[in-house]
Amino acid sequence: MADLFSIFLTSVFVNNLMLRQFLGVSPYTLLCGSVRSALAMGAAMTVVLTSSSIASWYLHRYVLQPFGAEYLYILAFVLVILLAAYCTELLLKKALPSVYSSADAFLPSIGTNCAVLGLVILNLRKGYGLTETIVHSIGAALGLTLALVLIAGIMERLKLNGESRYFQGIPHALIIASILSIIFQLLVF
Repeated sequence: MADLFSIFLTSVFVNNLMLRQFLGVSPYTLLCGSVRSALAMGAAMTVVLTSSSIASWYLHRYVLQPFGAEYLYILAFVLVILLAAYCTELLLKKALPSVYSSADAFLPSIGTNCAVLGLVILNLRKGYGLTETIVHSIGAALGLTLALVLIAGIMERLKLNGESRYFQGIPHALIIASILSIIFQLLVF
């Protein structure tokens, strides 16, 4: 139990996908625009990260390994991730239309976000079992959500104070992400 808790805390804070491993730092991710859309993006990423990690674990364990086709893991995982992202988009559209409308701009990019494939490969390389994969995936998704909310909150605050026209959009978001990354690096060591 303590090992699972350690995996969870490490994936949220110490090895944060965005702020420590620099995975998932894409323009769509950094330009969520508001804390609400960052939370929507985080929720969608949580579903995609967790479901694709679980499906990839089963695929690797019960299909690729027994048939000696482990060399196809990247192709197979990309297909699983795209399917998980598409199903998540359909689920949000039907079940939570208000969340879907605030997340509509970046939902198509979730399937191609490097954080998802990176996490699936990390789970494989670390040799995690199913329980550890689930805990690590949920922790990584919450860490990614934390980073998104921090960036969106700082960007909202700076917009209220009248940001410079030179630092609007992506440059502004990358500077904030860089500063938060440095802070995370200093807190870990």
